[in-house]
Amino acid sequence: MAELVRVVSLGVGATLVMDGWSLGLRRLLGISTLDYRLVGRWVGHFPKGRFTHDPIVQSPPVAGEKWFGWVAHYAIGIGFAWAFSLLMVPDWFDSPTPQPPILFGLVTVLVPFLVMQPALGFGVAASRTPDPLSARLRSLATHAVFGLGLYLSALPLAQFAG
Repeated sequence: MAELVRVVSLGVGATLVMDGWSLGLRRLLGISTLDYRLVGRWVGHFPKGRFTHDPIVQSPPVAGEKWFGWVAHYAIGIGFAWAFSLLMVPDWFDSPTPQPPILFGLVTVLVPFLVMQPALGFGVAASRTPDPLSARLRSLATHAVFGLGLYLSALPLAQFAG
């Protein structure tokens, strides 16, 4: 049970940090990030057997897609936290350091590059977007921030456990 609480806390915490980063980019710099409504539309088409779109913005909306998108977003964050916790030695959680989770966050960018972006019709590593390099750099930065969020979320957990 303690492991489940830790994984969920890490995943939700890291995803909140990532969302704060995205909100800051949008509000302070006018930089748009992924609309999770589109992730919800993607997930919403799964029961119909449709897993790829060309592009997702042209696919019919599904009821509750915004809600589906946000739930999927946090479930993915928790899933990444679970994978991270499987890779880490238990001692790391007693005394967290920033390097392993930030590196892990950078590696997780392979999931959107190789799975989600192609499935949404944006191409491998955003190759079919208007500015692929910019999209790739935003994805890398956002996933590094997710890794930082894993670290920041682990700090109070280590204090609480210790």
